[in-house]
Amino acid sequence: MKFFALTAILALALYPAPAAQDKAGSADEIQVRQLERAWNQAEMKQEVGAVDNLVADSLVYTDYDGSFMNKKEYLKWIVDPDQKADHIYDEGLNVQVYGNAAVVTGIYRETGKNKGKPYVVRSRYTDTWIKRNGLWQCVASQSTLLPAK
Repeated sequence: MKFFALTAILALALYPAPAAQDKAGSADEIQVRQLERAWNQAEMKQEVGAVDNLVADSLVYTDYDGSFMNKKEYLKWIVDPDQKADHIYDEGLNVQVYGNAAVVTGIYRETGKNKGKPYVVRSRYTDTWIKRNGLWQCVASQSTLLPAK
């Protein structure tokens, strides 16, 4: 009996842990990370067509000020001439993939002009992505304003 227990323990110890694979980054993790960066660039450039492809029709978007938008409202907000981001800086993000779902958390800093006045915003965010028919799209996004340093 001791032989079988020792063999089982040895086999488990030598079996590569899934966590080691996750640290290297799966193809899905890398793809979602790239989509997040593409989304920032498209929003900054007010490229509504590009953003339209990145977010699901069922998108629910909660901005740092508490405003809530569906996809149609969000796309309209991105091209609002009174609000224009000059730069969106990614201060780092983490991607956790769960099969056909991924959760992204991170912090971003945004600078721009709102009604002609400069602004700086720093927020922590959570985005939820779903993979359908081989295509990743964001279905939910929420950000929380961080206090100035």
